[in-house]
Amino acid sequence: MKKDDFESRLEKAKAILEKLMDPEITLSDSLKAYEEGMKELKIAQKMLEDAQLKVAQVRSEEA
Repeated sequence: MKKDDFESRLEKAKAILEKLMDPEITLSDSLKAYEEGMKELKIAQKMLEDAQLKVAQVRSEEA
């Protein structure tokens, strides 16, 4: 599996979520983790949208 593929991005976001659920996390660390998690999710969302566009293109070419 490539390091920057969709599934890896989701796994990173899940790991960050687990970190955020730690009751011992500081406010500063939680803000950093939140920002990092949102970045990962935004990239994963873009990857998903790109894949959906590609599928739509292939379907329109087949029609």
